[in-house]
Amino acid sequence: MDPRAPRKEPPVPLSPTLPRTDPEALAELQRDHGRALFGFLVGLTAGDAQRAEDLVQETLVRVWQHPEALASGHESMRPWLFTVARRLAIDARRARLSRPLEVDPEGLEQAPAPEDAVAGSVTAIDVRRAVGSLGPEHREVLLQVYFRDRSVAEAAAELGIPAGTVKSRTYYALRALKKGLQGYGYGLGA
Repeated sequence: MDPRAPRKEPPVPLSPTLPRTDPEALAELQRDHGRALFGFLVGLTAGDAQRAEDLVQETLVRVWQHPEALASGHESMRPWLFTVARRLAIDARRARLSRPLEVDPEGLEQAPAPEDAVAGSVTAIDVRRAVGSLGPEHREVLLQVYFRDRSVAEAAAELGIPAGTVKSRTYYALRALKKGLQGYGYGLGA
């Protein structure tokens, strides 16, 4: 039904003597203007039917809060209702734009859990202590291979030792670290 099309039957005029708590007055407004108001608000909310329904309800609440509008003596409440609805839609849009975007709950379930900064700091301290407990030869090999991301051949050239010694020291250094960090469950090699 086109909200701009003329109605065949004029709406029953509201009685100005009905108190604002009378559900009949609100039901009458809903019957006479609800569908047109909803269609108008769907257009203002870019097709969001749920938001339009909420705005229709809020518009009717405003009528409930302002009984003087019912007693205005106007032929139809529609212009007043549309004005209130339009203002509510504008206010709702401004409120949405002034706060951060709403997040889809499904996206939250798929997002990785945030790391605890304190736990990360404690882990870093424990790893430093474990590396510090290694002998200088083992520490140098780990520094070259893991922290400076050098190949075995590059680490051997930098340290002036054979590649086999780099491999051996890496193996034993990782083994010592694994023992020193047992509570963490790190798979640090053999």
